[in-house]
Amino acid sequence: MNPLKTLQNELKLEKNEEKRVILQRFFKTKKGDYAEGDLFYGIIVPKIREKAKKYTKKMNLKQIEELLHSKIHEERLCALLILIEQFKDKNSNTKNKKEIYELYLNNTKSINNWDLVDLSAQHIVGNYLFENRNKVSILKKMAKSDFLWDRRIAIISTFYFIHRKDFEHTLKLAKILLHDEHDLMQKAVGWMLREIGKRDLRVEENFLKENYKVMPRTMLRYAIEKFPEKKRQNYLKGKI
Repeated sequence: MNPLKTLQNELKLEKNEEKRVILQRFFKTKKGDYAEGDLFYGIIVPKIREKAKKYTKKMNLKQIEELLHSKIHEERLCALLILIEQFKDKNSNTKNKKEIYELYLNNTKSINNWDLVDLSAQHIVGNYLFENRNKVSILKKMAKSDFLWDRRIAIISTFYFIHRKDFEHTLKLAKILLHDEHDLMQKAVGWMLREIGKRDLRVEENFLKENYKVMPRTMLRYAIEKFPEKKRQNYLKGKI
């Protein structure tokens, strides 16, 4: 039997109506919201991970791409988790990783909610670009996109670099996105700046001192969330 259909049937059996209603509301799926029309089954992430690992070696990229085009949120998440598993597989070669990376970037319209981006971008796009620095300029292009999720993918992809104490690309993108009006982007940039600060506070504060007076309040609050209260208040009051 087609593994794609089998997986879809197994996910459908995990439907939970109570959780579905909660998730539809939590992920802003109403008319006019950022995830308008997205559909959920109400499946918890650990269960989706379990299914992804079960089917990692059973599905080819064509089948995964079809799953990624699903109207069901959890099916798209499962597709991304399978791609991550295939990307990091010890038998995955340079050609395999390139194909997964390209599939990901060719289908960003289906990676259309913050959880889908946050659980996948660094592990595929970030990982690939860290090993292929000659292609990293794609992040700058994505950061200037009109499409919200391209911009979020760009900044979250640099989390892979941050983990390795390479902050250059995050800071460059943060500068590009400094005046982004979308709440989800302000939170994402602030989050990445905070992650830099966990590893090198001096680097984060150098960026903040130059930009904190003009960055959106939400971005600043996320960036300084872990600062001592007195210092945090000084930033918020513009007294640094």
